[in-house]
Amino acid sequence: MAAVAVIVVPSISSKLSTSSSSSSSSSSSSSKQPTILNYRPAIIFPGLGNNSSDYEKLQLTLKQVYGVPSVVPKVSRLDWLRNAAGLVDPNYWRGTLRPRPVLDWYLERTHEAVRQAMLLAEEPDGGGGGCVSLIGHSAGGWLARLYMEEFGTSNISLLLTLGSPLSPPPKDSPGVVDQTRGLLEYVERHCAPAVYTPELRYVCVAGRYIKGARFFLNSNGDSSNSIEVPIGSGLQQSMLEDSEETTPDTNMNKTASTSIATKTTTRSRIVGQGYKQVCGKADVWGDGVVPEVSAHLEGAMNITLDGVYHSPVGSDDTQNPWYGSPVVVEKWIQHLLT
Repeated sequence: MAAVAVIVVPSISSKLSTSSSSSSSSSSSSSKQPTILNYRPAIIFPGLGNNSSDYEKLQLTLKQVYGVPSVVPKVSRLDWLRNAAGLVDPNYWRGTLRPRPVLDWYLERTHEAVRQAMLLAEEPDGGGGGCVSLIGHSAGGWLARLYMEEFGTSNISLLLTLGSPLSPPPKDSPGVVDQTRGLLEYVERHCAPAVYTPELRYVCVAGRYIKGARFFLNSNGDSSNSIEVPIGSGLQQSMLEDSEETTPDTNMNKTASTSIATKTTTRSRIVGQGYKQVCGKADVWGDGVVPEVSAHLEGAMNITLDGVYHSPVGSDDTQNPWYGSPVVVEKWIQHLLT
């Protein structure tokens, strides 16, 4: 099945700048809150290194603003140290690690969260029709695919991934080491391909927060590079401050970004090295952690959001919003409501 065309959503900077004024005017024009309908529950699969509390604000937004109840598996940051059990498996060192038993703990926690969500979906006013949605953030996206392969999809109507590395890095790429030690390769080989059907929909959301850069000089021996950042973002200002020489470019591309001719910043080089470990290339767009190209899947509805940062840790809802910030949730919430 051919991939669904990528949808590029323009910069959210203008939305950020007007959200406070529009919210105050709307509250003054309405004397009471609109009735919030109940929709099918969602389970939020945490990303690597995240804990359950990182998603509390997203849960509040989903429930209070849109009527979507959600459950997050009980995961702490220390829990991720359980993955170190894979170090004693020879497959870890060969790069052919398999999900079990190293990920047993995560699958058990998420299965319990799905059971809780199913109880909500079966309530008379649950609005879910007996089905639930899965939201996978970062590694939680491919872990959700693994969960679906293990436990089935009969009660799942949607998998929504947010900044998830969904494809293994290219093999035999110089300087690239598969950070999952073969787990993503396993997911690609054994999990069902992405689909977009009335029964089950895959929606993959990527962010374009910063473009990475190669660590070494380019072929011309010049360290300068064209760094593109979203207009009005906090990153744009910080890059201007970090750069030794800056010359604004008045041209804007189709995703409402601006190009700044500047010395390649240390940050872009570091980010680029992170991108390279995920997709094999450093000079690509991404959300600061996961490259855009790695966050999309063939067969899914693929969406790119401009100016969106990867993680709730280190983000804020005004200058550096992440996928779960209210202004960004607006861009993908419709997939949970239909």
